[in-house]
Order: sequence, then C-alpha cells, then structure tokens
Amino acid sequence: MKVVILAGGRGTRIGEESSLRPKPMIEIGGRPILWHIMKTYSYYGYHEFIICCGYKGQMIKEYFTHYYVRQADSTFLLQDKQTVVHESHVEPWKVTLANTGLETLTAGRILKIRDYIDGDEFFLTYGDGVSDVDINALLDFHHEKGLVATITTTQPAGRFGAIKIDPQTRQIESFKEKARVDQAWVNAGFMVMNTKIFDYLGDGSMMLEREPFERLARERQMAAYRHEGFWSPMDTMRDKEYLEELWERGEAPWKR
Repeated sequence: MKVVILAGGRGTRIGEESSLRPKPMIEIGGRPILWHIMKTYSYYGYHEFIICCGYKGQMIKEYFTHYYVRQADSTFLLQDKQTVVHESHVEPWKVTLANTGLETLTAGRILKIRDYIDGDEFFLTYGDGVSDVDINALLDFHHEKGLVATITTTQPAGRFGAIKIDPQTRQIESFKEKARVDQAWVNAGFMVMNTKIFDYLGDGSMMLEREPFERLARERQMAAYRHEGFWSPMDTMRDKEYLEELWERGEAPWKR
C-alpha cells in the first residue's frame, strides 16, 4: 500500500528556513521532518512512498539521490576517480519523487500522482507534521467504516491558557493552563483514501481541504479517526524549536 506525502508547499510561516529549503526538508535532530514521517509509516510495514514535490523539490531529489552513500562508510580513490561504498544501513524504502508543480494546490498534486497508485486505497499525509498515531489501527478503522476517506483528528495541546471572563465585570472566572479539552478537533493528516477520492478532485484547481472535503462530508463519506496521543505540526519556528527540544531530550513520542 502506497504512502503519498504532500511536500510541495512553500511553508512561508516558518521564516528564513523555508527560503533556504522546502519545509519537509527542515531538520529535526539532524534529519528532515520528511524522514521522521516516513519512519513512522515504515515502522508499521509500509515502505513505498510517493512524494509530491513542488517548491525547491530538487533538494528532496538530491537528498534521496545521495541517501545510500550518505548512510555508508565510503572510500574515495581520487586519482582513479572511483568511490567504494562499504556496508550501508538504509531503510527498505521505495521512493517515487513526483514533480507536481510549483503553484499546484493540494487536490491537483494528488491528481498528478494518480498513475503511481495501484490497489484500491492509499495513505495520504502532509510533509510537515509528526505523530505517534498507530497506522495499522487507523487503517483498520478505515476498513470498518467503509467510506471514501478517513482523516486522523486530534485535539492539539493548547498553546495558551484558556481564560473565562465575566462579560460585565471583566473579572476572570476561571483559568485553565493549556487545557487540551478546550481545543477543537483538527485534521492531523495521516489519512486513508479510497481511490474513489479521484472522483471528488475535479480538475485539481482547488484545495483538497475545501470543496472535495466539504462534498465528502455532505455525502457522509468521510470518517474521523480520533487520535488522543501526540501530534505536532511544524508551521512556525516555535514549532521547530519545540520538536527539536523533544528530540534532544530523548522524549520525542514519534521516534521509531
């Protein structure tokens, strides 16, 4: 079963980092966040990836072009212009890098990789968020519901205290420090799609999360898998620093 990763966006909210590289190539613990996401799926036995490239996509291609050598001890015979690669410890991954366009929206990116999909379903996620979600449990849930799409939903930890204020006196009635239960359920990515999803994408000139998802919801063809464990996006430098800190402390819940 293929894993499709959307990795073509610009990631403008993460500042200078995204001017140097695509957001999925921004590193956590010395590895691109894209690698961390792939390790999650690989842990559950899914090793075939289709990466939808766009902005600075050549950097992703260069990373995987040299991945085998980067993981190995190498001897360079400079005078003979030869390289001897010794034993390399690499993941059993098959990676297809698809150029899906610089300005293409998410629905269009998925349409462009249609020919690489075999079977009746595939995983889909974003290239900028990590989680300890149980991929096999997610897939079982998708099969149980039998709908076109299943998305993983979560209540992200609150970044600010939840304060209730009396509208008349302006006095604080209650204060909850980063109360997770007060947060709305959000799309965490880590989705499963039946290939019928292609019938919902039109000509691809739209965001997947708008018209296609709205239509799926209206037709009762989208299920929500509730994940109560760890999930974090990497939208901002603050997010990156938070994930980096977890990794350095050896407390990264997504680590496989």
